[in-house]
Amino acid sequence: MEPAQTQVTLPRLYQVRRRWHEIRDTVSLALEPVDGGEIPSFATGQFNMLYIFGAGEIPVSISGHPLRARPLLHTIRTVGAVSRALCQLKAGETLGVRGPFGSHWPLEQAEGKDILIIAGGLGLAPLRPVLYQVAEQRAKYGRMTLIYGARTPADVLYARELARWRTRFDFEIKVTVDAAPGDWRGNVGVVTRIIPRVACDPSNTLAFLCGPEIMMRFSALELAKRGLTPEQIYVSLERNMQCATGWCGHCQFAPYFVCKDGPIFPYHRVQHLLNVREV
Repeated sequence: MEPAQTQVTLPRLYQVRRRWHEIRDTVSLALEPVDGGEIPSFATGQFNMLYIFGAGEIPVSISGHPLRARPLLHTIRTVGAVSRALCQLKAGETLGVRGPFGSHWPLEQAEGKDILIIAGGLGLAPLRPVLYQVAEQRAKYGRMTLIYGARTPADVLYARELARWRTRFDFEIKVTVDAAPGDWRGNVGVVTRIIPRVACDPSNTLAFLCGPEIMMRFSALELAKRGLTPEQIYVSLERNMQCATGWCGHCQFAPYFVCKDGPIFPYHRVQHLLNVREV
């Protein structure tokens, strides 16, 4: 899949319109351009580089609606100095944004087909735009199924939206957690246990996977048991990206640069690499 070529390489100034906690260590920012200088529209699965003055820059997937220009939404987990600084921004404060970068989920190829999304943890963020676009253009797609796994019920991302999507007759939403208190009434266990239990037409399905690499590998194995080929599976590999253009080399993955050739890859292109240690 070819990366988009419309990205902005110099940061544009954006202002935090709204900030809220999704879960205990994860914040969403709704951004608006300052003085009308905004980045181009994005495709599902792409990412932006977010620059915080005096701290640095990190890649963050775009988690908003791909068919609506504003606000620009990013969901950020606190894992380092830059992400911590971004999560501490308040409404009215500014940051730099450049992008969008990278390849995207193949929604054009998915038209007329069923879509099976498998996400783990924060991996739901780059897949949320797919759900938005499918909901907006529902007649273009077949069955829409989401299997989402989190560590505990308190770690479930976008819990209110998941509850709303569950009320739709044309979406199937399955949420599972690794561990739960006694009052949890949902599934307990890894996402691979759910895969055999969802309806799937292997001749007419594309699967989109994002989460820990071990989750994606074992999910792909389960999908193979259901009859899907590697060519029907797409994965997001958001590892070690720093510059977004392939210049720094930090995200090199054998012959690929994840930021430039990905982060969305057809599984058959990277399947053998995910099984090689230290690649």
